Amino acid sequence: MAGRSAWNEANEAIISCARCPRLVAYCAEVAATKRAAYRDEAYWGKPVPNFGDRRARLLIVGLAPGAHGANRTGRMFTGDRSGDFLFRALYETGFSDSATSTASDDGLSLEGAAITAAVHCAPPGNRPTGEEFRRCAGHLESTFDTLGRLKGVVALGKLAFDATIRFYKGREWLDAGAARAFHFGHGAAIDPPGAPFLLASYHPSQQNTFTGRLTQPMLRAVFRDAARRIAGAAAITRRGKR
Repeated sequence: MAGRSAWNEANEAIISCARCPRLVAYCAEVAATKRAAYRDEAYWGKPVPNFGDRRARLLIVGLAPGAHGANRTGRMFTGDRSGDFLFRALYETGFSDSATSTASDDGLSLEGAAITAAVHCAPPGNRPTGEEFRRCAGHLESTFDTLGRLKGVVALGKLAFDATIRFYKGREWLDAGAARAFHFGHGAAIDPPGAPFLLASYHPSQQNTFTGRLTQPMLRAVFRDAARRIAGAAAITRRGKR
C-alpha cells in the first residue's frame, strides 16, 4: 500500500505542477485549438503523469509528451506513431500486454515496467529549455523513489539520456569522470555499482523511424538486453537468499 500511495502522490504532484508557465500555456493552447483529426476529442492538456507497473523493475525515460499524442490522451507514448513503435517493441519483449496504445482507457498495462519523462509537459517544437529540464528534475527524482524494485533504466534519446545522467550524478551513482566517459549511443550501457543499470536507445520519433535510423529489431534488442539484465539480477538475488 505504501508503494501505491507514493506512486499516486508522485503522479498527483506531476499533474498539478505549474512550474513552467511557457509549457503550461502551450499545453492549454494545443488542447484548445486541437488537430483537425482530433477536433471532436477532449484533450488532456496538462502535465502527463507516469504510467505503468508500480512494482516495475525497468523504468523507461522519454523526453516529453507529444503535443497531439500524450498531451491529448493523458498517457505516456499514447496516441501517436512514436508510441505505436515503442509499444510494439515492449509487447514483443514481454513488458506490455498489448502492441498498440491508443487511449488511456484502452486496457493496456505494462508488466514489470513503467514510463516517465524528463519533462512532463509537451514543449513547443518538442524542445524543452534547460531551465524547464531543471524544474522538472524533481519529478524524475520522486519517480525513482517510488520504484523500490527498480533494476534498470532505458533512456530514449540523447536529451532523456542526459537528464538521467544528471540524476545519476546527483545521486552519486556516477562520478563526473564516469559520466563523461559514458557517451550516448544506441545500445550503450553502464552498470554503476549499487545502482540501476542504464541503457541508451535512439528515440522512437518519426524522424528516426521513418529514416531507418531506428528500426524495430534495434529497439527490441535494447529491451531484450534490459530483460536479460533484470533476469540476471533476480537470479543473483535468489542465490544470495539461500
